[in-house]
Amino acid sequence: MDNQKLLIGNVDLDLSRYSGSDQYSDGDIEEELLEIVKSTGDYDEILSRCGDFAIYYHLAREREFITDVMDISGQDEVLEIGAGCGAVTGALADKAKHVYCIDLSKRRSLINAYRHKDYENISIQVCNYEDSIHEKKYDVITLIGVLEYAGYYIHAADPFAAFLTDVRQKLKAGGKIYIAIENRLGLKYFSGCKEDHSGVAFDGIEGYIGQGRARTFSYHELNGLFRRCGFEAPEFYYPYPDYKFPCEIYSDDYLPARGSRFVKSSNYVAAREECFDEIKFMNSLQMEDEFRIFSNSFLVCLR
Repeated sequence: MDNQKLLIGNVDLDLSRYSGSDQYSDGDIEEELLEIVKSTGDYDEILSRCGDFAIYYHLAREREFITDVMDISGQDEVLEIGAGCGAVTGALADKAKHVYCIDLSKRRSLINAYRHKDYENISIQVCNYEDSIHEKKYDVITLIGVLEYAGYYIHAADPFAAFLTDVRQKLKAGGKIYIAIENRLGLKYFSGCKEDHSGVAFDGIEGYIGQGRARTFSYHELNGLFRRCGFEAPEFYYPYPDYKFPCEIYSDDYLPARGSRFVKSSNYVAAREECFDEIKFMNSLQMEDEFRIFSNSFLVCLR
């Protein structure tokens, strides 16, 4: 067998454009994740006795909930950019005709492949997005927690706009792009949670001064970015408390009412400060423009 093309169960794993080193990793915990997915599919039992957040983060079924509002049919071909360990790959494959994954990391892609080895409609290519080959166009393209890292892997003066513009070229007529990303002005950051990517309190609110190339955007900043890339009328959804573990997914047609029983936001891996009562603040809003401005994260559909 050509070692650049592997078959893990039913999943095709293409290493022909792999750089030879994993450029994004959670460290050695990924080896434990790989052993888990090789040995069992009962993640609920594993998670019930595991105290490591990284394992919970990658294997929890709640991660799939973000796909519930995605309009994907059984005839659709999906391109999942930044598939990682496959937190939502299976949920996409359950809806679609075929899911084509791209990810930088060989180890993460192996986790994804072993995790979904029984699926017959998943293919994975391991490489940087810029090095990938796309000889076809897709009905749906997903960027779940991916756009914010464009500065790392897109070589352009404006990597975020360049990335979206290029992705748009891979979309079939009438196709959709789904983007999940944190809100730079999310309420949780004002009320004491640390910025998700830098781990520094108020970092995004203050404009990422001195921070690396990962960055998120406010509601209005995202709308401006989409317009620059030629997208009109983006459809915004508001996962709460965030897109990673959504308990509710609101939309412009379904906003929360005052008195809603919100879940307090979390730092997940560390205790958080509480500068003020986040829930009281949420229930003081008019739940229209104010809710959009302060939503902790977004899911956006572009056409």
